[in-house]
Amino acid sequence: MLEKVRKLLAKAEDPACTREEAEALTAKAAELIGKYGIDQALLAATEGERPQAVGNRLVELQPPYLREKAHLLHVVATSLRCRSVRLQHRTRDGLRISMHLFGFESDVAGVELLFASLLVQAARGVLTEPVPPGEQVAAWRRSWLIGFSSAVAHRFAEADRRSRAATPDQPGMALVLADRGRAVDVAVDEQYPDLRTARPRRLTGGGFDAGNAAGQRADLGSPRVPTAARQPLPG
Repeated sequence: MLEKVRKLLAKAEDPACTREEAEALTAKAAELIGKYGIDQALLAATEGERPQAVGNRLVELQPPYLREKAHLLHVVATSLRCRSVRLQHRTRDGLRISMHLFGFESDVAGVELLFASLLVQAARGVLTEPVPPGEQVAAWRRSWLIGFSSAVAHRFAEADRRSRAATPDQPGMALVLADRGRAVDVAVDEQYPDLRTARPRRLTGGGFDAGNAAGQRADLGSPRVPTAARQPLPG
């Protein structure tokens, strides 16, 4: 299943692919990755298998726009039944940020796939959007990326609502997913008992609306969460 998703996303990320074709390919990939995670959970439950352990993975983000990339990864992880913890420290080379992902393997794999694909799409989008006169380039692009992530989060929420409305609840599905959610929470609490919520950032750039519009067009497929983006965002 995941190999099929990778092939769909590879086609969607091809520069020769039209925007409409890319959207259709990534939408299909997103549908498959979401269904794959739920199917794996139900299969384990119905066959009476021993509950899977919650896995975790550390993703080192690459500059520039580390905080914005971390926010996008958080959005994707939350949407695919995972949790993320942001870790940051300063070195002689500047700020470093990594994200610690927690979730069941099928879900974490989907997060990794989707995040990587969205990074490629965001890099293309922010490069093609002209920065308005009078705007500071880095600030405008930061706000653009936050707008992009906001649209992705909204689209995931809408897709989930449509899916729930159109698909009858399979026996025990809600209970199985709730149990898995609690298991993920326990794993996070055990590793980070003193976890604090970060304060909201104030953005000065005016690119939020443009980024939000781009996020509405983005392919919600299933990318790879790379430790380094295949196409770096411009500085």
